[in-house]
Amino acid sequence: MDSRRKTLLKKRDEVLLGGGQSRIDSQHKKGKLTARERIALFIDEGTFCEVGSFVTHRSSDFDMQNQQILGDGVVTGYGKVNGRLVYVFSQDFTVFGGSLSETHAEKICKIMDLALENGAPLIGINDSGGARIQEGVVSLGGYADIFYRNVQNSGVIPQLSAIMGPCAGGAVYSPALTDFIFMVENTSYMFVTGPGVVKTVTNEDVSSEELGGASVHGSKSGVAHFTASNEVMCIQALKKLLSYLPQNCEEKALNLTYTEGNEMRESLANSIPENPNQPYDMKEVINEIVDGGSFFEVHQAYAENMIVGFARLAGRSIGLVANQPAFLAGVLDVHSSQKAARFVRFCDAFNIPLLVIEDVPGFLPGTDQEWNAIITNGAKLLYAFSEATVPRITVITRKAYGGAYDVMNSKHIGADMNFAWPSAEIAVMGAKGAAEIIFKRDIDRAENRDLAWKEKEKEYSDLFANPYRAAARGFVDEVILPEETRIRLIQAFEMLQNKVKNNPKKKHGNIPL
Repeated sequence: MDSRRKTLLKKRDEVLLGGGQSRIDSQHKKGKLTARERIALFIDEGTFCEVGSFVTHRSSDFDMQNQQILGDGVVTGYGKVNGRLVYVFSQDFTVFGGSLSETHAEKICKIMDLALENGAPLIGINDSGGARIQEGVVSLGGYADIFYRNVQNSGVIPQLSAIMGPCAGGAVYSPALTDFIFMVENTSYMFVTGPGVVKTVTNEDVSSEELGGASVHGSKSGVAHFTASNEVMCIQALKKLLSYLPQNCEEKALNLTYTEGNEMRESLANSIPENPNQPYDMKEVINEIVDGGSFFEVHQAYAENMIVGFARLAGRSIGLVANQPAFLAGVLDVHSSQKAARFVRFCDAFNIPLLVIEDVPGFLPGTDQEWNAIITNGAKLLYAFSEATVPRITVITRKAYGGAYDVMNSKHIGADMNFAWPSAEIAVMGAKGAAEIIFKRDIDRAENRDLAWKEKEKEYSDLFANPYRAAARGFVDEVILPEETRIRLIQAFEMLQNKVKNNPKKKHGNIPL
């Protein structure tokens, strides 16, 4: 065999070994896959093309010139997921702990540039000890180069981050700039400062998992959009999310083949309790409306009074935003407003139509909400809907009270079609509170105050706590039976599929961040 051929094959074998078999075994003992194993699970078999496999670092400080490992701690390349082009980088913890060097960053940047120029999703698999301290400021500059590209790519191509090990310090800001973050329970964590620094500065004794594990970021901070119990399930979720998304902002998501059948959903006829204050699970309503088994929830354990996620309707990919009456009565608060606003903006950036299912009694009152800027945060959701130019449809199932009615994709802020069920109550506030304000003098003068209050409450309810006042003014396009909802939505989204709307020309708006 030609010696030059032998050299190439030998180097290829070196590349596949990464930091060596002992470090690969150590990775496996932690319940973690290697960088290449993750890519093999994610990319369609036989389609991965590696780029930069022979790259090595350029550092000579601290005897680093004698520690050269091909690939320099990150596997980069492109391939197909379910037949569609994607670009991927996967950090290799077996090589210098996956630490980021100048050349490591250059490899990632090259893939990011290719993804942008060719209009395909970018997926980052993070498993790194952070900046390579032997390189000092050079490694910090590498992070900044990546951050800059994250921002330039934002809204142009989908960017997904899978955290499959440590991600700490400045490294956390690249995933934070991407569209969706996935984390794995018990093996991945994210934080700006680790437990040691926290202990020194604040005297708090906390573990990595307690400080920045998947459960924390999935339920408390909202940093993680998806959590999985292991890496295989995480990769499956990544692939599932991609199935709802277009390749870039110039395209639309793929429509799956759908054979129309009986689209009536009789079970929805009894989905709203007779008592207007009794909770019900909005997810049951959602699952009856969308294609069977297609609802894919985002931020499932965070701000549970708001539901967001992707689904299909007659094979068409849609984004779904809904109040959850089973949690805090479905009110809008600081976290639910942030959660929904970001999701709405993502869907609008990537031409994914929006369906809003509304049952909202208003904004959550209290000093905690006011002091944590419910005004500004509620305005984020208002801004996001008002700015969105994709097809937008709202279904009001029950309560639509006060300013929350306006914010939840009302006709007044640009919704294309608004439907209401007969159980819908569209009013400034609930009948009981309204009656107390409007008829206070009459109630106070009555011999039987409680009886008078109930009579006035019914009077107000008959007049305003229904969808017909709004329908008379055109604020609701049609009052429909619950069981008709699915067919009416299929027809409406089909009607709107060629919608064209442009916002006023400007550099960019100033969303109340």
